[in-house]
Amino acid sequence: MDEGYIKFNCEWIKGASVDISILKEINNWRNKLYQLGLIGAYPDGIGFGNISMREKELNFIISGSATGNINNLNENHYTRVSDYNLDQNTLTCIGPIIASSESLSHAAIYESSPHTNAVIHIHHAAIWKKYIHQAPTTLPDAAYGTPEMANEIKRLFQKTDVEAKKIIIMSGHPEGIFSFGKTIDEAGSMLLELF
Repeated sequence: MDEGYIKFNCEWIKGASVDISILKEINNWRNKLYQLGLIGAYPDGIGFGNISMREKELNFIISGSATGNINNLNENHYTRVSDYNLDQNTLTCIGPIIASSESLSHAAIYESSPHTNAVIHIHHAAIWKKYIHQAPTTLPDAAYGTPEMANEIKRLFQKTDVEAKKIIIMSGHPEGIFSFGKTIDEAGSMLLELF
């Protein structure tokens, strides 16, 4: 399993932490999902799951790499994605921590859906098994955190009803599920309905 490994070229600019007042909504949902085990860590200690909110245009705040196994996040566990290039597999983030390994997938959702302002990535075996190929599903050869996954997400927005369903099942990433919405409440509530 290569869970948690960053597969893109990241320019991490160490900078100030994100203002905690901005993080209140996102952190409330992150805590709920952690308590439900939808964000967390496997027995080997490798963390899973991440959460983001659009800040402006294509910039967004996302939980940092290797934070899935931390019970309560604070302002030092989030970073800003300020630039990315899906085709070149590059990303720039500014903050106290490097961006999540799923950041390019979040970017592909924001780019494909201008009305989306929040994205959540969770792991849950039963939900994944129930909805694979029932909900919009990526092709099995698209690995997480790669340009192939980003292109798969863009394909789903072009060829399926993913915009209406607000859920993506990652066929090649067992247990991996994305939800998204106009607000963090919409994205989180979608997952609670599935749960």
